Amino acid sequence: MFRKLRLLVLFWAFLQMSGLAASASSPSLEPTRGGAGGRIIAVTTLAKDGPGSLKAALEAKGPRIVVFEVGGVIDLGRETLTISEPYLTIAGQTAPTPGITIIRGGIDLRGHDVIISHIRVMTGADGQPHYSGWEADALSTVGAHHVIIENCSFLWGIDENMSASGPRFTGTTPAEWRAGTSHDIVFRNNLAAEGLANASHPKGEHSKGSLVHDNATGIVFYRNVWAHNLERSPLVKGGARVLLVNNMIYNPGRRAVHYNLMALEWADHAYQTGEITSVGNVMRGGDDTVERLPFLMLGGDGDLAYYGRDNRAVDRHGQPLPEFGRYGETKARLIRAKRPLADLSGMTILPSGELESSLLSSVGARPWDRAADDVRVIFFIAEGRGEIIDDEREVGTGYPRPPETRAPFVAADWNLETLRPRSGRYPGQKGAVQENLSPRDKAMRTAGQ
Repeated sequence: MFRKLRLLVLFWAFLQMSGLAASASSPSLEPTRGGAGGRIIAVTTLAKDGPGSLKAALEAKGPRIVVFEVGGVIDLGRETLTISEPYLTIAGQTAPTPGITIIRGGIDLRGHDVIISHIRVMTGADGQPHYSGWEADALSTVGAHHVIIENCSFLWGIDENMSASGPRFTGTTPAEWRAGTSHDIVFRNNLAAEGLANASHPKGEHSKGSLVHDNATGIVFYRNVWAHNLERSPLVKGGARVLLVNNMIYNPGRRAVHYNLMALEWADHAYQTGEITSVGNVMRGGDDTVERLPFLMLGGDGDLAYYGRDNRAVDRHGQPLPEFGRYGETKARLIRAKRPLADLSGMTILPSGELESSLLSSVGARPWDRAADDVRVIFFIAEGRGEIIDDEREVGTGYPRPPETRAPFVAADWNLETLRPRSGRYPGQKGAVQENLSPRDKAMRTAGQ
């Protein structure tokens, strides 16, 4: 009897890997309602802490919706905001123009049931010496769960720009490991760009897009853009389960998507097979992309189960690039599945050939009211320009410093379930986005009008 049961288990595992059985992995695009139904807390100051600050709103207890009666820059002074209290919605779309930009810091999300929308985080080196130890992520979930990060812009991260992280091994079983680290996280419509390379990270070069840490599960990347990151767009670590749908990777350096279960990190823990389902994504090489860079690379010792469909990878001249490659000659296997390893229901999936224009018009914070650096990055992607940088001052004057603005939040003007304006017009909404023009360009384009 036990032999028959063992054979059934092995047969079921084979069906899963071959795609002949439905997958048990079913990430949701709406894993939480955040602070819906809770009290409204208005941010009324750009100070990094104290009464009326964003930090005070994050530390408040109970379900809450954070809105903004002030617009401008919150300077964290090389500190990190920590979110530990659950049932939270941060609605950056409610701020008056130019919205909310966090500089000289980042966000560590350690709680659960959190939604963050329409916030810009621009971490930056802030003049710190190479190897000096300033190594903040722009945003990372740290053992968090049931989270949505949507329509945010993450630039100039020192560690990563946008990650799902946490401990590898909490408890004694794989189920306990997965429960103890980040899970059920949705990243959608975000811009993660210009991770700083040779800046202040103690490991040296560290231009990284996104890290999905070991055993993180239910991690969804849907309609995001990674641009000008040397590696990790994303890096999926051992045993993690990730769904990649309709994302774009522009100008990756030496790796784009990659998977790595490192024996040195897993020691005597039983290896777990990672899972990646990748549908309708685009990788386009740029000036920093190494020749013949594959879309997906496999390193380390652990196996990866992989389902791929309609993923387009081309170099900067539009010539096809390989789908798969390796770094390191190890025993790790790529196990190709015939069907998706994660549930795709509820997703509108564009063909990869129709994706780029759709993404560039919609990703990032406040696409109706773009910040100058977001405009620069997006236009450079469209034009095939831009590069991996070491310091935020390489692409302009450094941190933005727009003047502070104020406007009252009127709850009756908003649908508090969707946090969309009832009028259909967002604060600061403009016409079509235009690249920043020099006075000479403006004069040439308006001559005779």
